[in-house]
Amino acid sequence: MWPLGHAAIGYLCYALATRLRFDRPPGEVAVLALLVGTQFPDLIDKPLAWYLGVLPTGRTLAHSLFVLLPVSIAVYLLARRYGRPEYGFAFGLGAISHAMVDAVPALWGGGGANHLLWPVTPVESYESGAPSVTALLLESLGEPYFLLEFVLAAVALVVWRRNGSPGLAAIRALLGRILSGRSTADSN
Repeated sequence: MWPLGHAAIGYLCYALATRLRFDRPPGEVAVLALLVGTQFPDLIDKPLAWYLGVLPTGRTLAHSLFVLLPVSIAVYLLARRYGRPEYGFAFGLGAISHAMVDAVPALWGGGGANHLLWPVTPVESYESGAPSVTALLLESLGEPYFLLEFVLAAVALVVWRRNGSPGLAAIRALLGRILSGRSTADSN
């Protein structure tokens, strides 16, 4: 799955979880932690496999539950220590949903779920080197699973807007601080 699909599924899961747990929409900063979590496995595994060649594929180390569960627990405990357990929960939900969604094609014979238990279960290494992003995109274009990502993204966007666009104000505030810092530095 591509980043957009992971973000969409992660947001839909988290929005449902916050409604069920707290009867409210997701919080501003928690949504940002969720977004980082939904991308975390690929941010670790893709560079290590594709560019550095230290992992056999782009779905191994940070896609493995042997790594994701302890990392998610550690992030949760760290966030809880600072009085923000919801940020840790959001990150963990995003990261684990990423790995689980990457295993879904195994249900219809497209790809495997071995990455979930790597290195205990082996994964197939790249036959002729790491794939290019362009080649992967072109290969994905006709796949129903790829097209489903856009449907999920549209649904997630509608839910996100109905929830008051959580995370947007935090991003705007951060950008405002960054830009005001630059304008101050530029004037000196």
